[in-house]
Amino acid sequence: MKHAVTLVLSLLLTTSPAANANRDLQLPVLGDTSSAISSPREEERLGREVLRLYRSQMPTSSDYQVIQYLESLLGELAKHSDLRDPSLQLVVIENPNINAFAAPGGIIGVNTGLLSYAENEHQLASVLAHELAHLSQRHYARQKQNQQEMSVPYYAALIGSMILAATAGSDAGIAAMMSTQAAALDAQLRFSRQFEQEADRLGMQTMVRAGMDPAAAGDIFEIMLRATRYSERPPEFLLTHPVTERRIADTRSRTMNLKDREYEQSLEYHLMRSRVRVEHASSPQVSAERFRDALEAERAPVAAQRYGLAFAQIKAGQFDAAQATLGPLLEAEPERLTYQLLRAELDTERGQHEASLKRLSALHRQHPDHYAATMRYALSLMKANQFEESTAVLRRFSRQRPDDPQVWYWLAEVSGLAGDILQVHEARAEYFIQVGAYNQALQQLQNALKRADEDSTHTRIILRERIKQVEEMRRTAARLFS
Repeated sequence: MKHAVTLVLSLLLTTSPAANANRDLQLPVLGDTSSAISSPREEERLGREVLRLYRSQMPTSSDYQVIQYLESLLGELAKHSDLRDPSLQLVVIENPNINAFAAPGGIIGVNTGLLSYAENEHQLASVLAHELAHLSQRHYARQKQNQQEMSVPYYAALIGSMILAATAGSDAGIAAMMSTQAAALDAQLRFSRQFEQEADRLGMQTMVRAGMDPAAAGDIFEIMLRATRYSERPPEFLLTHPVTERRIADTRSRTMNLKDREYEQSLEYHLMRSRVRVEHASSPQVSAERFRDALEAERAPVAAQRYGLAFAQIKAGQFDAAQATLGPLLEAEPERLTYQLLRAELDTERGQHEASLKRLSALHRQHPDHYAATMRYALSLMKANQFEESTAVLRRFSRQRPDDPQVWYWLAEVSGLAGDILQVHEARAEYFIQVGAYNQALQQLQNALKRADEDSTHTRIILRERIKQVEEMRRTAARLFS
């Protein structure tokens, strides 16, 4: 898949500039479009490849609690959106910059940095609702229908430049995006701005139906604009979603006629925001100092400051301090799953596996579909050297989340520890599929085929069929990004 990125980036060098290219980096938005091809099936194929391309190049988050929280919030918003098919695929990118995007096939991408900048759940939700509006209106397909010259290679090049911007951490990505932008005509840019306005309007309607504050959209736009004053380059979100004072004013005007009301603030959002801030800090010790200062200053919400301090102390190996910090939270809300999971994480990290497994086993029984509870339980079993039990949990979970590379990665690891080499190859193959590394996936499937018992006809039939499917995936990726 790295070769695919080389291909899409090379397109930037061969794109001819348009005569009237806009100079303000107001690009056609990847998130503004749902498909460059008319068929919904082709949209889904393109979206899957975009997702795998991102996974292959971007550091994705492995914080299962943050992922679970974002999936739940996105799912709730989707129920109140205009999406006909609410099935979505979320990719959470470990990146401190502000960004979110939508891609055809129900793909939503979110940088963890968005949680750092959004001051409350309503602001975060407004960004997600905006991206859901792009999907519900199939902006990708409509852009293709109205601008036939906007081809898949153009969007592949834009994807490549976005990846370069996020990974290079310099002006390289901006230069690439400017080159990509030069390929777009003014009419295409105007059409994209129409999509932005439509997504703003429909996103706010989704917020109202979901019982969330629609005025938060204007708030997060202002936060993003302020962020540009202290950065050498604008946030990726602003490169693909141009925000102006007029757009903020338009957003504000849409909420003027709504009745004033008090909106509930989500403590869970602030707990997840604390986790993200610990991960983004230069060290756990630095993060612990910041949260300690915030806690002493009684900065609201105090529970989130205490939670962040306990999490940072665990990361820093300060286990006794973390237990003392976490204690008041568990006393105040002993049933809050987020607190119980952190206590289990503490027990696991300090080697108290029996206590950790007792807690996690109970949580897993109560919440069998919960991402963080299941993954924590499986990994705690692994650390306690209960490899067969861990593989059983992950194998069941892989049927619930067949497109999740994290599940397949850990199933392969634990299967190796359990001595199940056939399952190692099968799980590794599925992991490589989810990150678009089709050649490696095929090699693993061939290895699995060699390991399968001669009398295991059913297994061999399944493996051969999977090989055919992966070969077709590889051909599809080659068509889309060449």
